[in-house]
Amino acid sequence: MTHVPSNDPVEQPVEAATGPKPHIPVALSTASVYPLSVHDGFAIAADLGYDGVEVLVTHNGDSQDAAALNRLAERYEQPIVAIHAPTLLLTQQVWGSAWNKIQRSAQMAVDVGADVVVVHPPFRWQNDYAETFAHGVRDIADAFGIRIAVENMYPWRVRGREALAYLPHWDPVPQDYKDVTWDFSHAATADASSLDAVKALGKRLRHIHLTDGTSSTKDQHLIPGHGTQECVEVLTHIAANGFDGAVVAEVSTRKAKGAGQREEWLAETLEFARVHLGQTLS
Repeated sequence: MTHVPSNDPVEQPVEAATGPKPHIPVALSTASVYPLSVHDGFAIAADLGYDGVEVLVTHNGDSQDAAALNRLAERYEQPIVAIHAPTLLLTQQVWGSAWNKIQRSAQMAVDVGADVVVVHPPFRWQNDYAETFAHGVRDIADAFGIRIAVENMYPWRVRGREALAYLPHWDPVPQDYKDVTWDFSHAATADASSLDAVKALGKRLRHIHLTDGTSSTKDQHLIPGHGTQECVEVLTHIAANGFDGAVVAEVSTRKAKGAGQREEWLAETLEFARVHLGQTLS
């Protein structure tokens, strides 16, 4: 993992905040309940005591409808903390062109009262989009008055060799992004240190996807504490250093044996976050 030189201001340690520590919301990504619906995501978040929801925009109609999302947020008393733009491989047909995906996600964030849009870096084959990506997301964020937080990804490996899948790179730390989302599972797949990255990002760290992994070539999205990433150390660090974003559970529950096990896994993830952020368990 390549880092910026040590004299770059983004790598300077963040001084511990003085005074009362801000409450860091722990939210649930609707990706965590796949293949269930967005509605199920809100219901489970409310049942388990999460502080809010991150909505992943997919082919699901409700995920693309701000009015429907606002009704769910009101019904379940779960604020929407972020919109995850449909920039995944599986959502390439959602909302058309790459820039249209970002702009519509930004508008949805405004419409539902979220202040963060999560995006993936461009794929290598998206040449024109990739060339202007860093400046483009900054301009859209400024125009809509929100934060666009670029997520860390990982190298693709084909027959043991690394394939260059993302431009300018899968690692956002040395890139010219104002805001970054850090995902522990992606870091594990990249064999990267999340603690080193979070310290290097400093105030550019805007959003966290709480999950885990084991340096596998697969993007595992394990329950935190079930992999090898420094989840405990990162949560402890951000709690002590004035982090003012959200921590969002994004674990895979596709192999859960029914709703009961899915809720057990997501309850365990919430408890992990509360404990290591120093928050009182309800």
